[in-house]
Amino acid sequence: MARAGLGSHWSCLYANDFDEKKGAAYTANWGAQELVVRDVAGLTTKDIPEGADLAWASFPCQDLSLAGAGAGLKGERSGTFWKFWQLLMSLDEEQRAPKTVVLENVCGALRSHNGKDFAAIASALVKGGYRYGALVINAVRFVPQSRPRLFIIAVKNDEIVPDMLRMQEPNSIWHPPNLVRAYDKLPEKAKAAWCWWSLPVPPPRRSTFSDFIEEEPQGVAWHTPAETNRLLSMMSPLNLRKVGQAKQLGYRMVGGIYRRTRADENGDRVQRAEVRFDDISGCLRTPVGGSSRQTILIVEGEVVRSRLLSPREAARLMGLPDSYILPKNYNEAYHLAGDGVVVPVVRFLAEHLLEPIIASEKRRKRQAA
Repeated sequence: MARAGLGSHWSCLYANDFDEKKGAAYTANWGAQELVVRDVAGLTTKDIPEGADLAWASFPCQDLSLAGAGAGLKGERSGTFWKFWQLLMSLDEEQRAPKTVVLENVCGALRSHNGKDFAAIASALVKGGYRYGALVINAVRFVPQSRPRLFIIAVKNDEIVPDMLRMQEPNSIWHPPNLVRAYDKLPEKAKAAWCWWSLPVPPPRRSTFSDFIEEEPQGVAWHTPAETNRLLSMMSPLNLRKVGQAKQLGYRMVGGIYRRTRADENGDRVQRAEVRFDDISGCLRTPVGGSSRQTILIVEGEVVRSRLLSPREAARLMGLPDSYILPKNYNEAYHLAGDGVVVPVVRFLAEHLLEPIIASEKRRKRQAA
C-alpha cells in the first residue's frame, strides 16, 4: 500500500516482507521482480540494489499497540525495527544508504515504555546521521476510517531541506499532544536534530462510510435475523439508544460495530457490541479473533440487518481501488487491509514532503555539477 500511495512516477527497487501470503498479494498486483519474501534479519547489503532515494519501513506494531503485551522495541515483532536499522547502517558504511527514510507505526510507539522506545528510535536516527521529525496523520481526513498513525520522516544531514517544509513550532493538526509530550521527553541531542515538518491542511473528505458499503458483497453473507438479534442483545443501553435513534430517522443508516470486553453494572467482564453511526468506520485491525473483525449494522426504519465488513469494503477503506487484486480467503484479505497503510495518506505525504525534499536535493546536485 506504500507503493500504491507513492504512485506510478516512483520506481520500486526492492520490496521485502516475511509473510508468504502478503508476498503472494504483492506479486498479484505488482509482480515479483523486486520482491524478496524473507525475514529482514536475514538480509545483507548484497541484497539491496543501488540508487534508492527513499527507504520505507512499516515495522510490526503488536508490541507497541494498546492490544499488545507492552514488550515495546524489545519485543520479538516490533523489535524488527532494529534489524531493519542495522541493515540501513550497513548500507551507510558503504555510502549508499537512502537519503530519506520513513518509519510508520501505531501511535502507541510514542508512549511505549514511557517514551523510551520513541527516544531510542530518535537516538538511532541521530547517530545514523539523520535529522528527523514525526507526524500523526489520521486517515479519517482522507477516507471514512478512524486510523491515526505515526510517521517518522528522517533526512540525511547533508540533504538540503527547503525552509517551507519546516516550522518553528508544532502544529496541532499534525503534532497532537501525545507527540509533543514524546518530543519533550527526548534527550537534548535528539531534540537538536528534530524538525517540525510542515504540511498543508488537506481538502475536506467527500466520501462517507455508507458510500463504500455493498448491497451484494463478495466473501460475506448477511446475518440471519437471529444472529442480528443476538448482536443487539450484546449492546449496552447507550448503544441500543443509538440504534433506536437511527430507526427514528427513517432513512438508511450504516453503523460500524466492534465487540469489546467491558465491565457490567456488577463489575463482571462481559462482551459488548458497540456501534457508531457517525458515517466513519472504526479502525481496521488484523482478524486475530472474531472481535477484531468489524461488523456493519444497517438500519432502515424498523429493518435492521448486520454482517461482517467485506474484504472489498475493507480495501476501499484503505484507499485501494477496486482493481486491486485481493486474496480470495476472507481472513487473508482482511488481514492485508487491517495491517496496511492508507494509500491516500502516503500520496499526501509524498506530494507535500517526500517529493519536495528529494527534488530539492536533485536540483542541488545538478547545479553543483
